[in-house]
Amino acid sequence: MIVTGTAPCRWRRIAGGHVTPRIKTTKAFYRTGATTFFASQHDQRFSYSLHVPSVHETTTTPLPLLVIQHGTGRTAAEYRNAMAEFSERHGVVILTPLFPAAIGDPDDLHNFKFIEYDGIRYDRELLAIVDEVGTRFTVDTDRFMLQGFSGGGQFAHRFLYLHPERLCAVSIGAPGRVTLIDPDREWWLGTAGFEERFGAPVRLEEIRKVAVHMVVGAEDTETWEINNPGDSNWMDGADALGRTRVERITALRDNYVALGIDVTLDIVPGVGHSGTGVLDAVRDFAARVLTTR
Repeated sequence: MIVTGTAPCRWRRIAGGHVTPRIKTTKAFYRTGATTFFASQHDQRFSYSLHVPSVHETTTTPLPLLVIQHGTGRTAAEYRNAMAEFSERHGVVILTPLFPAAIGDPDDLHNFKFIEYDGIRYDRELLAIVDEVGTRFTVDTDRFMLQGFSGGGQFAHRFLYLHPERLCAVSIGAPGRVTLIDPDREWWLGTAGFEERFGAPVRLEEIRKVAVHMVVGAEDTETWEINNPGDSNWMDGADALGRTRVERITALRDNYVALGIDVTLDIVPGVGHSGTGVLDAVRDFAARVLTTR
């Protein structure tokens, strides 16, 4: 399968595998492999961890970066660990940001998914973390891959609208609420008022350069979490594109294709709402991106 999109990632694929480790200091030990969580120096309410492959110890060539954005459960460390073997095999740095719940609202679970809340721009917080990682590690942060599942999938596709120039690829996993590129639908159902809200228009020509992957489990059909009128993450009309995540991601794919955005959609047999359950499809997509870049 060919990965579409023409974003100019300046990556050279670097063979991973075992590298004989150097004798490390304590500081170096916690900056290799599965790292500890570091507070963002831009805003210490937010943090991140990484898996830094062993090839990082010897390379002078910046390694590619794959950012995995957690969902509501904040399982950042779980995703980092699940992608450790991929990181080592392909020489890719895995970055897993952590946006805690209850920032500014003790009952909040969802605000990061919608990019902006009470003066916080979560897209900018992510970019600040990415740029910080670029100063601390030998990693290419000009353009990176972004993947998110469920709430992370919501964040990922909205981030794409804001910063396509920073992405060479995006994998959007099972978002329960989708934002169509549609100037006739109110944000966040669509992109009406997008430029007034965020200070820049949706740039379709840039989005078309990004390799776009969508993924959902074929059995991801429970609706209790995504059809919840009255909750803080609900808008009337959110169910107009379907009742299930499968139906909604298919509608999002159709919206993109109608606008000339190439999309690969994987519907994974036998899998329900499981971020780790669809990771093989994500790994395949990311490997193709590495190969074609």
